[in-house]
Amino acid sequence: MKNSLKLVIVLQLVLILASCGSKSKQSGQLTGVMNRPSWKGTNQFGMVYVKSGQVHIGQSDEDIFSTYLQTKKSVSIQGFYMDDTEITNNEYRQFVQWTTDSIAHVLMGDFYDDDFGNQKLDWELELDYTDPTLDEMFYTGDMALGGRELNTTKLIFEYKEVDLKKAASNPKMNRKDLITKYSVPVYPDTLCWIRDFSYSYNEPYTRNYYSHPAFDDYPVVGVNWHQANAFCKWRTGLYNTYKDGKEIQTEEFRLPSEVEWEYAARGGRDLAPYPWGGYYVRNAKGCLLANFKPGRGNYPEDGGLYTVKADEYFPNDYGLYCMSGNVAEWCIDAFNENAYSRQHDLNPVYKYDATDTDPEVLKRKVIRGGSWKDISHYLQTGTRSWEYQDSQKSYIGFRCVLTFLGRSINDF
Repeated sequence: MKNSLKLVIVLQLVLILASCGSKSKQSGQLTGVMNRPSWKGTNQFGMVYVKSGQVHIGQSDEDIFSTYLQTKKSVSIQGFYMDDTEITNNEYRQFVQWTTDSIAHVLMGDFYDDDFGNQKLDWELELDYTDPTLDEMFYTGDMALGGRELNTTKLIFEYKEVDLKKAASNPKMNRKDLITKYSVPVYPDTLCWIRDFSYSYNEPYTRNYYSHPAFDDYPVVGVNWHQANAFCKWRTGLYNTYKDGKEIQTEEFRLPSEVEWEYAARGGRDLAPYPWGGYYVRNAKGCLLANFKPGRGNYPEDGGLYTVKADEYFPNDYGLYCMSGNVAEWCIDAFNENAYSRQHDLNPVYKYDATDTDPEVLKRKVIRGGSWKDISHYLQTGTRSWEYQDSQKSYIGFRCVLTFLGRSINDF
């Protein structure tokens, strides 16, 4: 009894002493943890906000042959930011240049120790690419065509991904087993302009499309699904490094889900077959509204023989350019003919991370929007298509999205 009485007295003293702290820190009320970082959201450069909402996905035309592929379904989508244009050559070149410089700094041994004893690259040091230490980054001997030419096959970007789905299915799993490491060659395949077309003179585009300043504002092509994902991962790191620990964007830049893409493409016009809302690819004056192939052997009638600048045509009501035409766009989803029937109606997505040893059918990834070389059917907001994840084509590019955290005042 005495021991119990002593225990009660001790506990009361602890509570009294705890209540004697600063009134600014302890008020006796349930206030939550104080001094939390403020968060106002991020308004990313070059992105527009697509508010949360509901949309009917699926075919926008009466096409019985596509009924199975494009099943009608009502879904709800969390708000997100989306690039207002496809990623351009010059934007992607920033990624390639960063990868090139990081490899050069490693070869030069440009490291320093931070406050926590971690080794980091010293980006303040200038690079001299004529230094013999960097010779292994360039073609030599019989591989050199003349001059000091960078060996672009050695431009590898490495990153890690944590598999949260695997963690959710087995909470007791070793945390190290949740991490997947990726090594992705980042340089676009400029030869795709020749490879994609037989008996067609496209050598000028192979030589110039990615590198010449005339095409800086044109959408990047020749990047596969893996390269698009690597770009998103690099972009997240670039933003967080610039913030230097303040207002870190915990949500990462990523490719849009197939349903997010369709929702954004419709521009708030539910059931609209095209981003501009109408049933036709021409306006009242007869002008074509996107960059595609209007007729057999007729590429230039819409104003573009190949691709055009990423913001060449009028945007949809969300402010998004070229959601139809110009270049088709990678989505994060794996392609399955019957995916819609399996997906949830809340933020649906169908993902599968195929390995090199998987069957080819499992390596299909969704592409949306149609391109400069496609007929108008592929421009429709509900049309589904696919390409293999390791394919690099002259008519496929991408744009990024970023999930909005919380409820925006603009949502309702």
